[in-house]
Amino acid sequence: MKMGCSWVCATSGFWVVLLVLSRLSCSEGQVVPALFVLGDSIVDVGNNNYLALSVAKAVLPYYGLDFPTKKPNGRFTNGKNSADFMAEKLGLPSPPPYLALISNSSERNNSSLFLTGVSFASGGAGIFDGNDEKFEQSIPLKDQVGAFVAVHDNLTQHMGSPGAQQHVAKSLFLFVIGNNDLFDYSKSSDLQKQYTPQQYVDRMASSLKDQLKRLHSYDARKFVFAGLPPIGCTPARRNWNETGGCREDQNSWARMYNEALLAMLNGLKSELNDISYSYLDLYNIVQEFIQNPSAYGFTEVKAACCGLGNLRAVVPCLPISEYCPNRRDHLFWDSVHPTEATHRIFIDKAFNGSQYTYPMGVHQLAAVET
Repeated sequence: MKMGCSWVCATSGFWVVLLVLSRLSCSEGQVVPALFVLGDSIVDVGNNNYLALSVAKAVLPYYGLDFPTKKPNGRFTNGKNSADFMAEKLGLPSPPPYLALISNSSERNNSSLFLTGVSFASGGAGIFDGNDEKFEQSIPLKDQVGAFVAVHDNLTQHMGSPGAQQHVAKSLFLFVIGNNDLFDYSKSSDLQKQYTPQQYVDRMASSLKDQLKRLHSYDARKFVFAGLPPIGCTPARRNWNETGGCREDQNSWARMYNEALLAMLNGLKSELNDISYSYLDLYNIVQEFIQNPSAYGFTEVKAACCGLGNLRAVVPCLPISEYCPNRRDHLFWDSVHPTEATHRIFIDKAFNGSQYTYPMGVHQLAAVET
């Protein structure tokens, strides 16, 4: 994985200080030792800020508008995202971006930086290595897993093999990924000629399985998976539709992938009976938001909060854009990403267990003995 000095910027000191302070305040009430996050922009907490060539960065106003610092910080939303809220539920500090930690050469071998977890997530990342990864726009899943292997080696060096094994086995691994693979499929006539939608999503699930088995070989045992939402209902996809309705072809691909993912997980559980997982049905949660918005405090479920043009989805969330005064009542922050309010509800439903979690909620998963 290419992570040389040219890829990072000199802001890691902020993260090191923040991490130490947050550990001091969050050490009590921890549910699990650590949270490791892998995925795309839904859970990126700033890794892309350290990719020198990437343009996929949430660094402009009005991103971060409702974050405690009130400033852009690499999260593709107005405030906190699902990784932050999951960490809060687990009694942990928000997992810092991996690239921020290793950018400081004097700290990169300090195992205490990784003890409560790390985020490897990267905006634009997919299960497959797409063009974004080829041109160093984001970090693909296999390289995120490779970064975890480096963290595991560091923990082993400082805690000993039995200590690191137990620490990792009791920790949670949050996966939010697959959106960009389907976006790539929707834009590529070559991919559509080469694979039917079913063949493509089956390949996605199979590739993800390979990475899960790799993580398992490095002691990972507890996994949280977010299924894909109805991606055809984002403002960006509605804007493609003359009626402003959802793109049902793309929604059907998301459903296909979710079915393939669940089938793969059930099979993997049979192969590796020492793993446990929680699956969050984002597809039906978002459908519930759209069909019954007032029950969740939403008044706008079609248009973005920040942007310009039809559904605020023609021009992205740039400093020239408009943004809604009440972000709490919007489902979408920009043309593809949820608001902080939406992220919060996602994790509430995932953590406590509901009809949208299978076979258990995250709180129950955290309590599973390893």
